[in-house]
Amino acid sequence: MSTRPFTIVFALYDGMTQLDFTGPHEFLSRAPGAVTIIASRDGGSVKSERLEFGGTVPLVTVSSCDLLCIPGGLSATAVALDRIFIAEIRRLGLGARYVTSVCTGSLILGAAGLLKGKRAACHWAWRDLLPLFGAIPQADRVVRDGDIITGGGVTAGIDFALSVLAEIAGADVAQAIQLGLEYDPQPPFHSGSPQSAPPEILARFQATAAPLIEKRRAQAEEAARNLGAETSAPDLQ
Repeated sequence: MSTRPFTIVFALYDGMTQLDFTGPHEFLSRAPGAVTIIASRDGGSVKSERLEFGGTVPLVTVSSCDLLCIPGGLSATAVALDRIFIAEIRRLGLGARYVTSVCTGSLILGAAGLLKGKRAACHWAWRDLLPLFGAIPQADRVVRDGDIITGGGVTAGIDFALSVLAEIAGADVAQAIQLGLEYDPQPPFHSGSPQSAPPEILARFQATAAPLIEKRRAQAEEAARNLGAETSAPDLQ
């Protein structure tokens, strides 16, 4: 890294999944020379699905960053309709060296017009929404396409963070941080993907998610229409 601080911005919002944020933050904030900014649309407190985070700064006050990271969450497609939030993500993303996300955070990047023609990851249950934004969905746990680095669902955020650390600080630094945080996953079950989960477990999850499918797709489609209207406006040409 250069002697200039490497600025990392996490853009939070109500209803995000906290591990999408806290997992990568735990790793990336340890990068040598990094400065981490926790921001949200209006600043102040942000309520995740399980925890509340205080003291975030308004996105509009962040002039630029080297790396922008967007966590996912059940509210991601609703947030994709927040034009003020999306405008700030687009502004920062267009100037960032790296544009990144975890889980359904990639849908927010898509709504900001940052994934057109790009390969991207997402939580497996919502990956099929990426093409609405011109993105190319990939099933990998971490996907890089140029300056776009995206992680799959929730816990993939740690693998994502290690990949980003290796990019910005070198593989040795990434491995040292991995060792210090003892990231050596050995799950008691092999049920972390649709391919490995027992059929009955997959069916149970899909039944639980079914009520959300129509709502989230409708929100994503509306966000895609908004994107089309905004990117065709004269001031974005």
